[in-house]
Amino acid sequence: MRRTLLALLIAALTVSACNGPILSNSAAAPGAPIVKATPLAPRNDPQPISFPRDDAAHDRLTEWWYVTGHLATLDGTREFGYEAVIFRAERGAFPVTWASHIALTEKPRGGRTGSFQYVQRSEIGPQVDILPQFFVPPAAAFAITGADPLNPATLGSEPWVMNVGLDGGMQLYAEWLALQLAAPAAPVLHDIDGWVDFEDAGGSYYYSRTRMPTQGTITVDGVELVVKGSSWFDHQWGDFIAIGGGGWDWFALNMTDGAGRPIDVMLSFVRDADGNYPLIYGTWVAANGSVERIPASDIQLTATGSWLSPATGANWPSGWRLEIPSKGLNVAISPEVLNQELDTRATTGVIYWEGANRVSGTLNGRPVSGAAYVELTGYASLR
Repeated sequence: MRRTLLALLIAALTVSACNGPILSNSAAAPGAPIVKATPLAPRNDPQPISFPRDDAAHDRLTEWWYVTGHLATLDGTREFGYEAVIFRAERGAFPVTWASHIALTEKPRGGRTGSFQYVQRSEIGPQVDILPQFFVPPAAAFAITGADPLNPATLGSEPWVMNVGLDGGMQLYAEWLALQLAAPAAPVLHDIDGWVDFEDAGGSYYYSRTRMPTQGTITVDGVELVVKGSSWFDHQWGDFIAIGGGGWDWFALNMTDGAGRPIDVMLSFVRDADGNYPLIYGTWVAANGSVERIPASDIQLTATGSWLSPATGANWPSGWRLEIPSKGLNVAISPEVLNQELDTRATTGVIYWEGANRVSGTLNGRPVSGAAYVELTGYASLR
């Protein structure tokens, strides 16, 4: 989710003049081979990431802006997780393709059992192609106005909007969300310089803003709730389509130690068709803001349970034990709600699980706790 989404979420979106978008699952389906992008003009990658320029769109095969977060009502009686994402895909002479997903999880608190809901939209063509704004400094603005293909009632509804300001702050207006995200001190560049090399499958630029103070409103069952909390923003782009063929597991952890100091962790596990992991890496953001790459050899992740989806038949890992010995971290990651599955075959050609989790355990023998978002792909049949 974003993030090291190495098998393309917008799998192989192409356009037919007569029939509209055709979504092919071949590039992201379990067992698919590594798919190389159509050869492009030399890009001279990697280049230094620059802000605010690189918050905007790029002339690349694949790109997404991904926000997840944890919110609570002002009285603390209700807690939520949310996801808001916009994908952009270029495929040769075809019109630019956009897709967006919005999801909301209510965490089980105060006797509530918890719930999950999501919606999706897609749109094709220059009316939503923001590429001309790429070198315009004021802000990057993204809007998805197309209807949810699974819900005709959304025809003619208001656009979903994601605005990124000069300082990296954001505004989200979509479905149940009306949120303002303040910019943190500095973006986090993954893999040291913000460039992740996928070898034969290409490469990707990738940075995050891991703790964005968030406030605004959400609407649940027709009731508007004032909320505040924290959000995690990922932006990733490059000339890549797929790698491995087996899916991936992605984790974003916001933790606090016993002294109230923040620790943020991003982890990415990419599987091949045989269930092996050709690429594992992570990023550690310490309380003082320093950023370190976590090598694969120092990441130990074990699934502790599973959840079988009655809707798709997918058997998802559900709950994990994470250890990073060099940091003294030993935590349990537990889903807030078991069913946080999104069937987005209508817009991006995949079924994935992405949801709010809680974190508890120890850091150097002392208590640590927090919240996480986890994304899983490659566990569901797309046929």
